[in-house]
Amino acid sequence: MKKVLIIADGILAKYFLERVISVASDSNEYAVVCYKKKTIKDITFPETFKIHSFDPTSLEKMATVMNRDYYQVIIAVSKKIDAEGSYKTIRQFDKKTPIYLVDKWDLAFEDKYLKLVNTRKIAAFRLTDFVPNTPIFAQNIGLSAGEVMDIQVPVGSSYVYRHLGNIEQKKWHIAALYRNSTLFLPKPNLMIQPNDNLLIVGAPDVLQDVYKSIKQELGQFPQPFGSNIYCLIDMKNMNDERAEALLANALNLHEKLNSKKLYVKIINPTYSFLFNNMKNLASDDIDISADYYNFSPESIYISDVNRLNIGLCIVDKPFFKANIKMLFNAQTPIFKIGGIAFENVTNGIVFSGNTDDIEKHSSVIFDLSAQLDLKVQFYDFDPEIGNQELAEHFENIAKLYEKQIEIIKSHDKNPIFNLQKEDNILQFVPFYESFMKSKIASMFSEDLNRVYFMLNDKYQLFLPILE
Repeated sequence: MKKVLIIADGILAKYFLERVISVASDSNEYAVVCYKKKTIKDITFPETFKIHSFDPTSLEKMATVMNRDYYQVIIAVSKKIDAEGSYKTIRQFDKKTPIYLVDKWDLAFEDKYLKLVNTRKIAAFRLTDFVPNTPIFAQNIGLSAGEVMDIQVPVGSSYVYRHLGNIEQKKWHIAALYRNSTLFLPKPNLMIQPNDNLLIVGAPDVLQDVYKSIKQELGQFPQPFGSNIYCLIDMKNMNDERAEALLANALNLHEKLNSKKLYVKIINPTYSFLFNNMKNLASDDIDISADYYNFSPESIYISDVNRLNIGLCIVDKPFFKANIKMLFNAQTPIFKIGGIAFENVTNGIVFSGNTDDIEKHSSVIFDLSAQLDLKVQFYDFDPEIGNQELAEHFENIAKLYEKQIEIIKSHDKNPIFNLQKEDNILQFVPFYESFMKSKIASMFSEDLNRVYFMLNDKYQLFLPILE
């Protein structure tokens, strides 16, 4: 049975005692020292509480209660002199028992076994919970360092109309969902609705980023993957035409998307007119750098992506084909350029396939399409019954983004053959690890996303999927 000593005086102490009584465990014993009767007036104490009425700053009187081993001591008094005196008196008897002292005066003691509970900071912390667009942290839970947070999902959030199972939760988790004063425990098929409250847990710095991701307005891609765009140019293995096309697309996307910075990394640099032109593009939001020590993409690519907070990488077809495994391992969206100027691209193409994988990135698809002003075309290619549920999900997301969407039913004819004749498309492709295997097996798949290579002359955005 744990023994707890409480030094109590004032209205705060009265409320505290009432609260302790309402939640007190029968396995605890409480000794309460209170020298003003009004502090305990009208309180009915259970048998586990023993009340003492005397001055807690008196050594002689405190000796009558300090003859026991206490698990902890709590000091909640209304005057600074009593707070300091009570603390010093207790330390005369015991140097190591943990003491929790209610601090309204910004006290300072060199004592690793003392925890000062600053009421001003707690009140200010609590008041911020009522300020719009600020995170709400759980207090007195876990480390109280911000690892538990309550977030209301706004109507325009990219998390709306998504199933919990399709939200990547790395270093954080959704612990509960509240809707209309009802608690829902997390299940993969539970869908987030506008104005739901999510209770999330995780590393405090990660939760801050999650909060921003949930609360932020539409049009934030390349978030949540990262803040910046990356383009690697290998001057030894790329001719000037390839390098110029890559650079032009990278600059174009950086201008149109909500990226903070464009990083252009040049390996195997050769001094030329093109090299000098690229260096002259450097600015506050465009970083042009040449690496004279790393001669292959493998030696630098993933390190750069992780170090520079990259959310989108720009590549061309030969580079994608030669480095597909490395690109997959980076787990970052890959924008593969097509054979025409991107200004001529008008349609974003999505094929129905694995419902969970497509839904997982549906908000990214519409976010990017909105920023690039693309019309979204959803091809429902299921030879038997179609995918009505996924089609309805895309229609809901389209309304959220105020985007047009065209649902194309194509159950009896493979739409890829017609799309091969069009140049004005950007295909959104779930990026599977199986893409590293032979393409022969994919040819017989009913999931058209797995035959992405049939449109590899077009613009394609590969969105990472872990199988």
